[in-house]
Amino acid sequence: MREAAAYIVAEAQKALEGVDDKALDQFVSAVIGAKKIFVYGVGRSGMVAKAFAIRLVQLGLDVHMVGETTTPIVMASDLVIIVSNTGETMSAIQTANIVGRIGAKVALITANAHSKLASASSIVVELPIQKDEDRPKYAPLGTLFEASAFLLLDSMVPVLMQRLDQTEHMMRRRHAIWV
Repeated sequence: MREAAAYIVAEAQKALEGVDDKALDQFVSAVIGAKKIFVYGVGRSGMVAKAFAIRLVQLGLDVHMVGETTTPIVMASDLVIIVSNTGETMSAIQTANIVGRIGAKVALITANAHSKLASASSIVVELPIQKDEDRPKYAPLGTLFEASAFLLLDSMVPVLMQRLDQTEHMMRRRHAIWV
């Protein structure tokens, strides 16, 4: 377990260090400038997307998960954030294409900046995941992308807090309490 954890942490650190600052600035500005934010991802990438959506709600933003029955319609003033390792997931590509026709922005978090999904996106934040012979042994399938994407998105929360003039206390007041 310790070997795998050390490998995942080291590789995630490399990926985060390789993220383009200009793309991050565009992403943050798009989040702040959006009237509504929609979040989408499939499988474990979807779980990472949902975790970020929770933080955005706690920041006081109007956030919805694509595909939920209560999700409103996307408008041109909105942002759709898609998390996809390969950038080739058909439902994500279809979502981006529909959103693009409406005129809303699509912000993609991906490990593949040359994918079909990246071509359909307004903003592409690439996590450069390295592929080596140890990856299948210590971090099978999309583990490195998912861990890196989670860290990337959670690391943007303090930046958004500052830009939105939010404190942890303010966010805690929006924290879900279901009891």
